[in-house]
Amino acid sequence: MARAAEETSLSLTVRPSAAGLGSSIGALGYVEGRFAHGAELALPTGGAQLLVNLDGDLFSSPLRGADRRTRGAAVQGPYTEPALIDPAQQRAVVWVAFRPAGAYPFLTAPVSAVRDELAGLDELWGTDGAVLRERLLEAMAAGGPEAVLRELETVLLGRAERPLEPDPAVRLAAVLLDRGTPVGEVADRLGWTSRRLARRCAEQLGLPPKRYARIRRFQRLLRRVNSGAGAPDWAVLAADCGYHDQAHLIHEFRALAGITPTVYAPRSPLERNHVPLGG
Repeated sequence: MARAAEETSLSLTVRPSAAGLGSSIGALGYVEGRFAHGAELALPTGGAQLLVNLDGDLFSSPLRGADRRTRGAAVQGPYTEPALIDPAQQRAVVWVAFRPAGAYPFLTAPVSAVRDELAGLDELWGTDGAVLRERLLEAMAAGGPEAVLRELETVLLGRAERPLEPDPAVRLAAVLLDRGTPVGEVADRLGWTSRRLARRCAEQLGLPPKRYARIRRFQRLLRRVNSGAGAPDWAVLAADCGYHDQAHLIHEFRALAGITPTVYAPRSPLERNHVPLGG
């Protein structure tokens, strides 16, 4: 499949070094890049991210048809459909990828409050959020990307509103749903009612369990598509990834990616959730 031309001049990804953050954050990093394409689809993963644009004090991301604009530090909540993003806003970005339920300690509201939202940190954190970008720019000038990530960890530790260790029951629910365990069986494993499971998942994962499971099944499919050589066998993938049949897979792919499986052409196998659109 053809790929749009791109150039990434610098990319740094690390695990959290500050004690306690590793239970909530999978990774954080800094990336600089220039892209030939003018627009890009970001596909839903079921997770939340913190993003800081060091190139310009702006983020915009149309979700559900609305062009949401914030200043250059924002939380991208878990979303349920593809977002159309501008690659020009990815020229110099600091990012944090939260683990399942990992964003919950850093928000005063349930994670569902930022579902399908690009929420400015100035709205979520007040003054701390409003000045974060400037703090990171100062750290960049003083010590480069490594200093930026150390400063960001310090900020995150200071902004934790709840214990950093996610609720083990919700974390187990996320693991089981990610594996394709039926929602009713997950509730039974936890000794919860379906209503309690739905409430706790919305509060801490940001999505109802059925929706979370649906998105994670889609992510299992994308991992398989990007791990093999040659054209995908969609019928085999449908059976292996838990779809009823190939028609069901195609329907779900269109719903969650906005394109058909045969059109899907990500930036690279390692960037499977970023799909360039045009030149």
